[in-house]
Amino acid sequence: MTLAERIQSPGPKKILALDGGGIRGMMTIEVLAEIENRLRQELKKGAGFRLAHFFDFVAGTSTGAIIAACVSSGMAVPEIREFYENSGEQMFDKVFRLNVFKRFRTKYGDQKLAEKLQTVFGKDTTLGSEKLQSVLMMVMRNATTDSPWPVSNNPFAKYNQPGRKDCNLNIPLWQLIRASTAAPTFFPPEVVTFAPRTPDEYEFIFVDGGITMYNNPAFQAFLMATVEPYKMVWKTGEDQLLVVSIGTGTSPKANADLEPEELNLVYNATSLPSALMFAALNEQDLLCRVFGKCLAGDTLDREIGDLKLAKGPVGPNKLFTYVRYNAELTEEGLKNLGLSGINPKHVQQLDSTDHIKELQEVGKAVAKQVRPEHFKGFV
Repeated sequence: MTLAERIQSPGPKKILALDGGGIRGMMTIEVLAEIENRLRQELKKGAGFRLAHFFDFVAGTSTGAIIAACVSSGMAVPEIREFYENSGEQMFDKVFRLNVFKRFRTKYGDQKLAEKLQTVFGKDTTLGSEKLQSVLMMVMRNATTDSPWPVSNNPFAKYNQPGRKDCNLNIPLWQLIRASTAAPTFFPPEVVTFAPRTPDEYEFIFVDGGITMYNNPAFQAFLMATVEPYKMVWKTGEDQLLVVSIGTGTSPKANADLEPEELNLVYNATSLPSALMFAALNEQDLLCRVFGKCLAGDTLDREIGDLKLAKGPVGPNKLFTYVRYNAELTEEGLKNLGLSGINPKHVQQLDSTDHIKELQEVGKAVAKQVRPEHFKGFV
């Protein structure tokens, strides 16, 4: 079945959305491992079963874009885990080891990350490659035009038509993933060439999609799947569409002891990406719970709770079924997960490569939230 045929095939559709969050993507991988195992059991499939066989649409931002591309490519979750375990420290390669003159521009270099992505996905593999078994959406920010870019391999999309000189499907897949992971202050931006080797050739500069409102890409994925201009136009309804959203943890009390004089230029430059990511993931999560039937998800705040039983503006029948798996990476949050022995500071940072094992422990604890009933009617 071609991707176009899969998009247009009848029956319920399933969307998987993965947040950004640096090396904290290790948490996401452990949750995906549990989902893959449960679905394999529910569907009575063998060892060859992959998440790409179940999810019709996989969306990701930043580290979520890396994992989403792995899933869409048909990789098993243990393979994705091995990739992160073996490559985590290399992906976060200190700039001062590379070029003393660049150390004040970004914290890490991008060469080793780019090489890893080329190795895993293929240097010549494009966004339109048949290697991708599902719809894949990756979010990045076009710094040249000052706009968010949710880029997909949807063959019906306006900018994916083969007659265009600047068809997005011709862009190297690894480069779009790198663009989505180019977190300001952490990594250099990615320059992508459009309509190459033609008189219309031009370039755009891209940075991490986590500094758009789509660090959690769940609701944007729903819109792309259902809104007419994207030309997928999937049916809505609690029994027609499932959205599974996985976060990389939050730390809302991480700066509880912050003093006003500490908010200097350096602090703001290094903390703003995390602050924007936190705001974005909450907004997307809230929208999904308002318009979708929420089966799983922690409390959003003290005023609105978890919205599992709340009626939204669309009435009692929601537009999709929704589950959200995430964790609060504070002392209290880790204690509630039975992980009081983990130092919150070890798992809160986007580049905490020295504590991958602890991140995996958190992910395995979050994975216990996965229930067969969350997928009822879609297996």
